[in-house]
Formats: sequence, C-alpha cells, structure tokens
Amino acid sequence: MVYQMNFRDIEYFAVLAEHGHVGRAAEALGLSQPALSVSLRRLEQSMNAKLCKRTPKGIELTDVGQVLLSQVRRLRQTREDVMREIADLSEGRAGNLRIGAHAGLIDSLLGPACCTLLKSAPNVTLSVSVESSDAALAAIREGRLDLGLNVMQSPPHPDIVQEHLLDDTIVVFAAAGHRLAKRRQVTLDDLEDERWTATAFSAPALPLLSLALQDRGRKPLRYVVQTSSLTFRDQLVANTELLGTSSKRLLKQIKARHRVVELPIRGFNVKRSVGVFYRKDAYLSPAARQFISILKTTAKIIAKEQ
Repeated sequence: MVYQMNFRDIEYFAVLAEHGHVGRAAEALGLSQPALSVSLRRLEQSMNAKLCKRTPKGIELTDVGQVLLSQVRRLRQTREDVMREIADLSEGRAGNLRIGAHAGLIDSLLGPACCTLLKSAPNVTLSVSVESSDAALAAIREGRLDLGLNVMQSPPHPDIVQEHLLDDTIVVFAAAGHRLAKRRQVTLDDLEDERWTATAFSAPALPLLSLALQDRGRKPLRYVVQTSSLTFRDQLVANTELLGTSSKRLLKQIKARHRVVELPIRGFNVKRSVGVFYRKDAYLSPAARQFISILKTTAKIIAKEQ
C-alpha cells in the first residue's frame, strides 16, 4: 500500500518533537492522544521509517526524526518568507523590517541609515533591537530577525550571508584624570594591575589583551564590572579608574559626553570588521534590500570621516 505524505501530519510531528511528549503535544494541538498517534503512524508509514521512540519521560526522535525536524523548520521559514512576500506584493507596501544591531553601531551607522530609509520609504515599519552577535545570528536563523548589524564572523557561517560595511580600529580609553592618561606611550606591562569594565560587545579586544599579558608572564585582565550597557560603561570609565575598550569611531562620540582619552598602547593593534547579516536564501523584502544599500552608502561616508 502506498501512502502520500500529509503536510498536516508533518506539522503535528513538529509539535510533538518540540514538546517531547504525546499528551502535551496533543493538548497544544487540540487533538486527542489517539488521533495524534494515528497521525504519527501515518507519517512513519509514508516515509517508511521510524521517527520516534518512547521513553519513560515521553518520546525521543530517532536519527531520521532529527533530520525530518530540521527540514520541517526550514519549511516553516520558507512558508513564512512566502507569506511575507505575498503580503508585500498584494498590499503594495515596502514591508516591515526587523533588525538586531550591535549597541556600538546604533548612533553612528544604524540611526542615520534608518532616517534615510524612512524619508525615502515612509510606509516602511521598523523593529530594532540591541543584540549580541550570537543572539542576532540565532534570531536570523529562526526567522525572528531579517537583518543583523554586527561584527563579522570569521570563518563565516555557511547558512548566513554577511556583507562588509566598514572596518573599526579598537582602542583602550580612560578618564582624563587617570594615571596613564598623560603618558605619550603605554606598554602592555603597564596594564597588568589595571581594572577593567567590559561589555558583551568588547570582543575581540579584551580577550586578545588578556592573552597578550599572559604570554608575557603577566596576570590576565581583571574585570571589575561587566555590563550590556555601553552608556553605563562610558560613565564608569569617565568617573573611575577603570579602563575600557571602544572603536576609535565610537570614542569620538564618547568624548563629546565625557572627559576621556585614548591610551596610546604600544604593540596593541586590533581591528574588526562590521557587516550586515541575513539568512542565506531568505526572502528579503524591498525594504530590506533598500536598507542594505543605504547601510553601504552610510558606511562609506563614515569611513571617509575617520
């Protein structure tokens, strides 16, 4: 007997896999447990493979089940992309754009680019959040974000497209009254006993500094305050003896608000590249494509001003 695969059975299987329990999955779907079990058996027969095995705690996926679940997630994302594209076309709108950005890129790059987009495409709607690189990548993969604006990954992820925007030089900064602030040159050894504030966006500078000190037989960096807020970090550095790192570009903005200085550290040369990220083969709305173009133009202007 030949069975055809039923898309509803596939969706029921995905819910079952996500709950790991027939009873909870049936409740979530509004089905009886026997009906869900029948659906699972029908799907297994259509694939001629066992997808689940029962355990004392519920169910576990077989290797075949794991493969199917990964494909189901891709199908869901494709379906969502198709629905968004159809909505954009049928309603004659540019679309809603969901962006997750590095906190240090909000004022200098993302803000001006968003202003330009909204002036040229007033019907676009935006949803912007501050995200770490890992969180943004996860959200892009799951279809919760359209674009990410962050430090470029090396090596790049095979399922993520990253387009280069600009390069940042990373510097160490301190309060204008810090004991190292008046020196013409600061050595790595001078940093051994200093205290630091770090953010989720401090990579790669602080880890590289810490490793450089350890390679010289010195103590690693001592982190006193870790925070996700760049504004809080800047305030701490400006009003305490703590040191911090920033891009040279962003430090210009910090200096406009606080009395801080860049420390001229000999042998410290760290750069990072900033890019725009999106899922490979994902649907990019007209707004997203236009915004990427605006980001590149804005980045060129910033690079000329550095």
